[in-house]
Amino acid sequence: MALVHDRCICLRKVEYSETSQILTLFGRAHGRVQLIAKGAHRRTKVGASKFDGGVDLVDLGEAVFSHAPERDMSPLCEWHQIDGHLELRRNLRSVYLALYAGELVNLLIEDHDPHPDLFDRLEQTLAELGTPRLEEAFLAFELDLLREAGFPPELSACVECGSIVDGRAYFSAERGAVVCQSCEQVVFDRMEVDARVLRIARGFRTLQRDGRGTPQRMPRLTRHQTDPINLLLARHVEQRLGRRLRMVPYVAGARAGTGAGTRPFGPAAKQQGNLVQAPRV
Repeated sequence: MALVHDRCICLRKVEYSETSQILTLFGRAHGRVQLIAKGAHRRTKVGASKFDGGVDLVDLGEAVFSHAPERDMSPLCEWHQIDGHLELRRNLRSVYLALYAGELVNLLIEDHDPHPDLFDRLEQTLAELGTPRLEEAFLAFELDLLREAGFPPELSACVECGSIVDGRAYFSAERGAVVCQSCEQVVFDRMEVDARVLRIARGFRTLQRDGRGTPQRMPRLTRHQTDPINLLLARHVEQRLGRRLRMVPYVAGARAGTGAGTRPFGPAAKQQGNLVQAPRV
């Protein structure tokens, strides 16, 4: 099998035996690949290792591996870390958002399907998560990822009547779109959404971008503004994938809580406080 060289970000890892790892890497040129790093934690007497002592989640590095799309798992031959994102790891919120970004990419991108522009956006976002602009940086990346994966939610026009929604509104995860107040009775899985939440999300999709596709002049946001949007988009992704996302309780705040994965949609959800609402700013 031919060996290839690629710039990669670690999306998932499983410790395998005392010295090895099973890794899911997101390569700029090769997309998502499943690899096994045999002896990743093993070191020689002088302390050297062809895997730099192992690969951690969201690490950026240069990888050499056997490229065999017909195989479920190929061997990772070498790994040289470029960035371990130390600034990011000093803030628990930054760590949670980085792990959530990795989970979303891992679930929404197919194996061996290159997305070089998305890779560049993820690499830049991981760097920005170590700065005070982490909330808006993650939200912009999340919306870009959904568009790249082919799952962009409709946040402007009512899915039932087609009217522009600019007031009290609801979101249907099954339809992947907003529903106006006049049509909400015909949608069983509706969750109420504050109009300000929709305006923020819509505003991010229309931001001007530079030559690399990076949004420019993003407004400063707080968790009180981004948590409701993250929860709404998480419900949308979960409906598309047919599974719950593990990191949602850690990134969507108290609204999701530890039981976020079991909260119902529809009228019962409203009775239990499942209201996506933005605070006054």
